[in-house]
Amino acid sequence: MLASDRKLPVSGGPEKRAYVREIFTAIAPTYDRLNRIISFRFDQRWRQVAVRRLGWERAPEGIYLDLCAGTLDFGATLARQAGFRGRIVGADFVPRMLQLGRLKSPRLAPVTADALELPFSTAQFDGVMVGWGVRNLTDLDAGLAETARVMTPGARLVILEMALPSRPWLRSIYQFYFRRVLPRLGRLISKHRTAYTWLPESTQAFPGPAEFAHRLAAQGFVDVQYRLLMGGVCALYVGTRQP
Repeated sequence: MLASDRKLPVSGGPEKRAYVREIFTAIAPTYDRLNRIISFRFDQRWRQVAVRRLGWERAPEGIYLDLCAGTLDFGATLARQAGFRGRIVGADFVPRMLQLGRLKSPRLAPVTADALELPFSTAQFDGVMVGWGVRNLTDLDAGLAETARVMTPGARLVILEMALPSRPWLRSIYQFYFRRVLPRLGRLISKHRTAYTWLPESTQAFPGPAEFAHRLAAQGFVDVQYRLLMGGVCALYVGTRQP
């Protein structure tokens, strides 16, 4: 059975892992272009906001992790900051995505790796950023625990993830765009039948902001906060690795 013919495996397990790898390999060539189109370029602005919360100034020559890095846009955003002199490891389990983004900055070092089994030492990174990747993990709590493991005590984690607006009128408009317009646009440009149906389905299944913040705290992060962006269509989470 083809991935495009089966029910989307949003609940987790090996089938979800295989599906996520398949769709992101397939859409890699059009990924950056579609991100700009479907977000009206807000994705770039949101990364800038998140990098400002990363606290990289504490260790400007440190080593940082762009986790679930995709085409390394998040890492490249950090690399462009004035005064940043460190190195950024971009980890993703889809090699094709990393290949397409590896030249965005000489400070980027792409590594093919699964977020649940990172090939890095304990307490290796001075900060971690994740852009729209945690909802794709097959085991969310295990992924957060593994992220905490590779961070130095006191290092900061920033996560951008899709969310659902709480205001009924905005939620209705958003759901129409998310479920009717976005999948058609995604199919037209990426030529993949279900990749951009995955986005609304996986967002719907992901924990709400308050619950996700609680789960971050349960995995060793303190001072956990979240901020809703653009009326709640995206959420920025910030946490500090427990000293």
